[in-house]
Amino acid sequence: MNKLVEFGRKALFYVRVLSGYEERKIRSFRLQLEQRVQQVQARRAAINKVPEQVILSEVRRMVEEMQALNKKLEETEVAIEEYFKPLDKEAEIIMQMQLQREEKTSEMMMSALEQQALLKNDEAGKTADNASTNLKESEIMMKMPIGEEENTLKEMMTAMQQQILLEKANAENTDGVHQSEKSNINPVPASTTTSKG
Repeated sequence: MNKLVEFGRKALFYVRVLSGYEERKIRSFRLQLEQRVQQVQARRAAINKVPEQVILSEVRRMVEEMQALNKKLEETEVAIEEYFKPLDKEAEIIMQMQLQREEKTSEMMMSALEQQALLKNDEAGKTADNASTNLKESEIMMKMPIGEEENTLKEMMTAMQQQILLEKANAENTDGVHQSEKSNINPVPASTTTSKG
């Protein structure tokens, strides 16, 4: 009985092989396997692409945020420049005013120094004239006889007193001029002016 069943199975197998049934079955099974392999590979590729897509989306998001920050920074820079424009103009005006003041003060100082130098030259000339007159008078005294010396000494004394009084008056006038110039430049306390006179 077993032999008959085995023989029947073998006969059916031969019939299937000869009819092409087994070949079709093997081909369909192979196609199914290939489809499954392709599905598995597609799943693997999708799984592998997911992290790349996540990374790319994160990179895109970060780039967009950086661009937005750059735009905000540019807008704030423009706003700051607009805010500081009037302050810059005021600073330029203040600097120009200070430069003008410094120029005026330097010009006034230079003119005052020139006037002082002229006054010193005048005083030096006067002292030189006084010295030359004193020398001339001493020479005259040496040449004069003894009796006339007393008269000439008295005359010289009175002339010298008059000269000293004139010099004092000139000095007070020049001090007044100096004080008025200094008061234009810097106010002078009253104690220093009285001590000079």
